[in-house]
Amino acid sequence: MQNHDESIKTETETAMQSLSKNAPSKHEELKVKTMMKSREKGMMRSDFGGGKQALDFLPAFSRFQICDLPDGVVTGNLDSPIATLLHKMGQKLLKATVVAVNSFDDVDPEIENALKSRLQKLLNYGPLSLISRSPHSPEDESGCIEWLDKSKPASVVYIAFGSAATPPPHELEALAQALIETGFPFIWSFRGNIEDFLPKGCNKSSLNGKIVSWAPQVQVLGHASVGVFVTHAGWNSVMESISGGVPMICRPFFGDHTLNMRTIVAVWGIGTEFERGVITKIGMVKALELVLKHKEGKEMRDKIGALKNLALQAVESNGSSSQAFNSLVDIVTK
Repeated sequence: MQNHDESIKTETETAMQSLSKNAPSKHEELKVKTMMKSREKGMMRSDFGGGKQALDFLPAFSRFQICDLPDGVVTGNLDSPIATLLHKMGQKLLKATVVAVNSFDDVDPEIENALKSRLQKLLNYGPLSLISRSPHSPEDESGCIEWLDKSKPASVVYIAFGSAATPPPHELEALAQALIETGFPFIWSFRGNIEDFLPKGCNKSSLNGKIVSWAPQVQVLGHASVGVFVTHAGWNSVMESISGGVPMICRPFFGDHTLNMRTIVAVWGIGTEFERGVITKIGMVKALELVLKHKEGKEMRDKIGALKNLALQAVESNGSSSQAFNSLVDIVTK
């Protein structure tokens, strides 16, 4: 039979596992609330000026545009399975005893205040990658960290698009060509045969980088040699990049990716995006050089460094995220 301390430890670990898989991001909450608002008003795409209209009908979100939202939220098929799911989530969130988010206080006070005014209780318990740090790092079978140890500070490009998204072939080709042309060292987490997307006469061994099927992302982003993260802008990846102090180049795909990208680029100033949201060789070269070689990149690193410091403060023993997690444990174990 478990004693009290062991029971609490088990319940805490269970809560952490559930949170890491299921907790909404701030922008997922925005989506469901926006959907409810637009349904109530019966809004259509024509009401939004082709998607360029600001979300000024929703407090604290005037800096975002309708086109930042995925189809099925305020435009498109509002009866699709995902749209229906989000609508139901929006109804439930307002009734929830507590909404726990993988984020931290002061990362975006305007949105935080808006959510606190609408939800019964909001708890920012993140970044999860910092609050759940283990003394034992995951196995690095591909040798990414050892490879990074031999590189110069803030010089390496880390590329990963998450577990559910992959750019189309022509974008992968453009990305590979840009890496070859710039010569920047890189680690690319890629499941597949990268040589299918390399120019004729070029093979994997001739690249100035490391291509692996899986990388220990938190440890990679926390390494001093990594200078930029090419990402899909999923919320967990955004939090991990902030925790590592690494600016981002964003190629969003679906869900809250575009909202996250808009925050990264226009609100926080810690990253950049591609014209029309598509990777091209010219666009990738421009983005890589902007972050790694120009003064704009240094400014991004300074800004994300400030956010990183806020995150580290939040996960200290008496920090806001640690207190929020303890409150959550108290709530779920009553």
